Amino acid sequence: MTAGRRRDLTADCSSCAGLCCVLPAFAASADFAIDKPAGRACVHLTGDARCGIHADLRQRGFPGCTVFDCFGAGQRLVAVAAVEQPAADPGVAAAFPVLRQLHELLWYLTEAGALSLPADLRGEVAAALDRTDRLAAGTPDELAAVDAAAVRAEAGELLGRVSEAARAGRRGRGRDRRGADLVGADLRRADLRGVSLRGAYLIGADLRGADLTATDLLGADLRAADLRGADLSGALFLTRPQAAAARGDGGTRLPAAFERPAHWPAGVPVRGARPHPRGGRGGAAGR
Repeated sequence: MTAGRRRDLTADCSSCAGLCCVLPAFAASADFAIDKPAGRACVHLTGDARCGIHADLRQRGFPGCTVFDCFGAGQRLVAVAAVEQPAADPGVAAAFPVLRQLHELLWYLTEAGALSLPADLRGEVAAALDRTDRLAAGTPDELAAVDAAAVRAEAGELLGRVSEAARAGRRGRGRDRRGADLVGADLRRADLRGVSLRGAYLIGADLRGADLTATDLLGADLRAADLRGADLSGALFLTRPQAAAARGDGGTRLPAAFERPAHWPAGVPVRGARPHPRGGRGGAAGR
């Protein structure tokens, strides 16, 4: 993933207008301390469109905010909208969720374009990247008219073939655990190289010391998963929100494009014992 593209797909709150603090609705829960209707500014949003409790979000009951990532859609939309109060503009409100989805797809497609792929597949990825980028460059009205679900479905099929090609020859290739229920599974020190965990439920799973090289993690739910000492440096289609939703430490290896989540301790990895013969709920990933 090129440095320039990485910057374009990284949130820059200083160039935004607090769109994620105004436009979405959220309910009081384990993720948010208060109810907030859509279109109403969060009570902690300051006059300069910054979060007044950013450094203490988790301690103040807002962990959901720490795992949200607009993939750079916020600042891009504010720049093209050219209105005095973007967060109050109906066109911006309609365009923001669409542009965020397009930017997330650009993240995946950019990663795919950097992989070693057959020439024909590499050409398809380049074409999809160009089409998606052109859609993302639209005006707020043009963005609101985009069928984001259709764009995602088309890109998802292509990314599935990219995943197959990228995992070819890997030890776990053919171990398809797409959408698997691995909630709370004991996967300590598991060899998950080349396994497809696309869309799998790994909530609270114990992945300490696991090797996820060339593991397809597109859409996998990693909330509260224990990644201490795990190797995700070569994982496929991992996003920053996924990493931020999990638990890691100083021994967790992340892709080069990632910053370590601020709430992860910097201590040495905790090495898990050998996994039990039977995994947690959903069974072992290799089954």
